[in-house]
Amino acid sequence: MKKYIGLTILLLTAAFSSFSQERLVDRIVATVGNSTILQSDLEMQYAQALAEGGKPDEAMKCAILQQLLTQKLLAQQAVIDSIEVSESQVDDELNRRIRFMTQRAGGKENLESFLNRSLLQHKEEMRPSVAELLQAQRMQQTIVSKIDVTPQEVKKYFESLDADSLPYFDTEIEYAQLIVNPILTKEEKQTFKDKAEGYRQQVVNGSDFGTIARLYSEDGSAPSGGDLGFATRESYVKEFSAQAFRLKEGEISPVFETQYGFHFLQVLARRGEEVNVRHVLVKTKPTSAALERTKAKIDSIYDKITTGKIDFTTAASLYSDDNFTKYNGGVVTSEYDGSTLIPVTQLNDVTVFNAIDPLKARETSKSVLVTDKRTGETSYALYYLKSRIPPHKASLEQDFTKIKEAAKQNKTNIKLSEWFETRKDNTFIDVNSDFMTCQELEDWVSTGKVAKN
Repeated sequence: MKKYIGLTILLLTAAFSSFSQERLVDRIVATVGNSTILQSDLEMQYAQALAEGGKPDEAMKCAILQQLLTQKLLAQQAVIDSIEVSESQVDDELNRRIRFMTQRAGGKENLESFLNRSLLQHKEEMRPSVAELLQAQRMQQTIVSKIDVTPQEVKKYFESLDADSLPYFDTEIEYAQLIVNPILTKEEKQTFKDKAEGYRQQVVNGSDFGTIARLYSEDGSAPSGGDLGFATRESYVKEFSAQAFRLKEGEISPVFETQYGFHFLQVLARRGEEVNVRHVLVKTKPTSAALERTKAKIDSIYDKITTGKIDFTTAASLYSDDNFTKYNGGVVTSEYDGSTLIPVTQLNDVTVFNAIDPLKARETSKSVLVTDKRTGETSYALYYLKSRIPPHKASLEQDFTKIKEAAKQNKTNIKLSEWFETRKDNTFIDVNSDFMTCQELEDWVSTGKVAKN
């Protein structure tokens, strides 16, 4: 049973794309129910792992085959339970992977050269595997969707742990933030608009759109020539959608503004309620005058807080430009588990750490200039320290949320393990004898039939 704990997390993030440039002479290496796993499937996954930086190791194929066996079981049950994924969901995942691969390869041409096929052909080759993977994901979610733990179960789980092996937690803090973004005047924005218009004119005059995007766009899609793949109207901010869904195929939009900066786009194709566009983005950047205005504004907010005219929670709700935190009074949550208690070791931004570290509980920092790692935008910020918990060994009283999450994960792992054991016992599983030495596959071989060469 324990061999399945955590296995599906790895499975469901495995990439199903082929980097091999030659067709293999295929053979069946495993059968699960009415599905087969081919040698080429295994080699594709192995090539993908190497392409992502893994070191050559034939033993890795054992783990890969285990992942594929697990996926087959989940996907087959998904069919029985009528769990389906839509074509648009498959397309979204395919487009996401193509964008990632294109960025890693340094552009569309490089990727196509590496794959020895067009991206369109490669997407169609990946489609069945991606569809099956998404089905497996949904099946796993269905299996564990109703799992929860009571306070009594949390207490029982904690008491079952070896007291000598309880985790030791570093200093943790609970803090809030108030972010004020610079606002540029119309005149200050004009420089960036003119730059975008200059790039647009190059395209209108005959330059290749993809080349202009790769050279000048400041969006993450630049390495793929600005191509965003197929998406629905709801996928974009309203200004972008208005342009993307108004134009005909091949048409180029005028320069327009969104919260991200100035864009122009070209419609590549339409499909039902989806559109495929490529675009160029020129981000607006704050001028020194805009930064001075912003600092004056946030310093006035600081004065109101420190003189007791307003509390930090209310100030964040009223004045913060950070939509991720302003609606809960500026409180920051961990990106890992959603907890409001954050280990100081997770404060990777030196500016943020230096602003918070000297504070005592219920104190507010002076304004600091910060750069958002998600967007690259520069802003001014205030930080408020709500509480600080010193280093300590895990306890039920101080760390209930963390222990509850661990107890829930343990219960989830047990549920998944039991599910797999039951399905394995009731499914024909045929594993090629070449893999009998794989430790990861011991349970599969013992419950199934070992195939002869």
